[in-house]
Amino acid sequence: MSALGGAAGGAEGFSSPVGLIGGIILLILSFVLAFYFGAMATVWILLGVVIGGVLIGFGVHFVPVGGAPAAMGQAPGIATGVAMLAAGAGLAGLFGGAWAAELGLGLALAGGAIGGALMMAITCMMVNVIYVFGMGIPAASGKVAKDPITGDTFPEYKSQGSEGHGLPFISYVGGVIGGFFAGLGGSLIYLMLLDIYEQTLPDILGASAESIVPLAVSLAGIFAIGMFLVNAVLSAYNITGTIEGPHDPKFRRVPRAMIASAVASAVCGIIAIMIIFVGV
Repeated sequence: MSALGGAAGGAEGFSSPVGLIGGIILLILSFVLAFYFGAMATVWILLGVVIGGVLIGFGVHFVPVGGAPAAMGQAPGIATGVAMLAAGAGLAGLFGGAWAAELGLGLALAGGAIGGALMMAITCMMVNVIYVFGMGIPAASGKVAKDPITGDTFPEYKSQGSEGHGLPFISYVGGVIGGFFAGLGGSLIYLMLLDIYEQTLPDILGASAESIVPLAVSLAGIFAIGMFLVNAVLSAYNITGTIEGPHDPKFRRVPRAMIASAVASAVCGIIAIMIIFVGV
């Protein structure tokens, strides 16, 4: 509604004392339930899920998103929404982590982080190719006068009436960092859930460990993707529109998004854990 003269909406609830207290209660309750169902082993699994969700929420704020204005060359960033772009980076990382799951936790997390970072690196590069050679516009930020990394200045390149355009180097770097953290977080959630499913499903179903692998992989993948989308949408709500990257003033909103991601991940995580204990 801000385009019609109203105040910009979104993210106010993240700072509400009532919402914060309610979130803390849900967070604590989730860990209490985790301990009730599976003692400390399950608590550690849920903690890994929460950390993964926080990493996703943190990483999303690095990703340069310009939305529809970017498509018209009137704002820096990639011409799509926050949640869609973050989901793409996270899913690329998630697939990388899932592929390397059998090689150990460290390699799997590295594969997920690198997969997300690589997806964003390629995306940002192709976006700038389109901006420069397809639309004939240079990269110029509308939030800072000088690139914090290269020292390149922007005012002389920024078109009048725009908030900037293209993808400045700091935004490119931010996109790669965001993809790294998002892929790392998504992979961590997947690996934590896969671990508990592989440990508990054989006894619950009375089947061999080998026979339940497809089911464990499917359940872990479904919940990991779902939790990634939850955290991506929460971050998009916190950003409210477009963001250029870590130099954007909106980046200072990241702490409250991390709190929201922790609570949402804990609630979603305990649901993902409880389903395997139902009927036992």
